[in-house]
Amino acid sequence: MKFGIMAPYQQGPLEDGNYTRKFGQLAEEIGFESIWAVDHAVMCPDYESRYPYDASGRSPFHENVIQPDPLTWLGWVAAQTQKIKLGTGILILPLRNPVVLAKTVASLDRLSGGRLLLGVGVGWVREEAEAAGTDFSTRGKRCDEYIEAMRALWREPVSSYKGNHVAFQRVVSQPKPAQQAGVPILIGGHSEAAARRAGRLGDGFYPLGVFGEELDALLAVMREAARDAGRDPAEIEVTAVGAPQKAFAESLVAQGVKRMLISPSSGDLDKLRDDLERFWKEIAEPLSG
Repeated sequence: MKFGIMAPYQQGPLEDGNYTRKFGQLAEEIGFESIWAVDHAVMCPDYESRYPYDASGRSPFHENVIQPDPLTWLGWVAAQTQKIKLGTGILILPLRNPVVLAKTVASLDRLSGGRLLLGVGVGWVREEAEAAGTDFSTRGKRCDEYIEAMRALWREPVSSYKGNHVAFQRVVSQPKPAQQAGVPILIGGHSEAAARRAGRLGDGFYPLGVFGEELDALLAVMREAARDAGRDPAEIEVTAVGAPQKAFAESLVAQGVKRMLISPSSGDLDKLRDDLERFWKEIAEPLSG
């Protein structure tokens, strides 16, 4: 099991470069494999869209939660660290131009020495999509095409792609990612559509907000979709967010999860160090490998 840590939203000043430097260096020093940032381009205080990960339908990421651009924030972390991987958990892919994003992602992967993990999803906030000038109703189809288009730009010396929502002919995008196969793309989401997308297209699957039997069912959908696409389901790495508890971590291992992400217990870095050292000694270290 690999262990990653989420950025401490609502707990620490993530917009402060000095704080972010210390947090990234602490995570690396403790031994975490990866550090993860979330994504919202804008927050809409009066949204009517339903947040799918809480029974209230309201997201804890309200309009007063400061959320730096995830790729910019991870770029700053990369410059202050040596080896910790940099994950988006998750980037709302349909909000972005895939040709421009492919360049940004490849640049960060190259500059960081091949440390980027690109978690992507379709998003759940219609109002945010409209503010960004994108079509919420086509976000799933566009997500599929954007993934394929970015990989074409990363892998081919001279790239072409033709879809219904993105097309280009004989273009060159440099630099290429440091990772030879391209930046790994993890598909995030809680739905069967997300699980099928992970099976068809994902280097990894990041099921959100599902646990126990519900997680088992979603993983089964992902594996079936992978086999239908002629892929080996075992090659699709599963990442899940979990409680920092031994029994919970062991249950994820039993379900085939390869990476567990935890949320920080505090924004106070001195207190956090004590908590993370305890977590690492009692839970992570025995399950790492």
